Amino acid sequence: MQIILMEKVVNLGSLGDLVKVKDGYARNFLIPQGKAKRATPVAMKEFETKRAELEKVAAEKLVAARAFAEKLEGVVVTIARKAGVDGRLFGSVTNHDVSDGLKTLGFDVEKSVIRMPMGPLKAVGESSLEVSLHTDVLANVKVLVVGELNV
Repeated sequence: MQIILMEKVVNLGSLGDLVKVKDGYARNFLIPQGKAKRATPVAMKEFETKRAELEKVAAEKLVAARAFAEKLEGVVVTIARKAGVDGRLFGSVTNHDVSDGLKTLGFDVEKSVIRMPMGPLKAVGESSLEVSLHTDVLANVKVLVVGELNV
């Protein structure tokens, strides 16, 4: 299916690009979330008339994401979990736990934007995670997992 991107999409294109994607990806994800429209002649004309406005909105989102990233950069989130004497956790620390920890510090971050490349944290210690606030903006957050001894 041929679509027009209404905003920048990672690994696909940027605002205004005409791209061909699989039908299900367009119908089930891109179009319902407002990230794209079908590339019909009417939609293309409508997009060209609104292009300046959409670019302005995209620039505002980018500036807001960069400002939030500056506040978030270097924040340390401390999470306490039950652990054995060897430092391994009974369970794990997921992006949901990190999101909750950030909310207690006053940063409203969704769990879906927290990147955990090595998977959930399963040991006591300090880890560095990335928070993807925008397709072009990443912030680094440190997560300190401390163990509670099971006595």
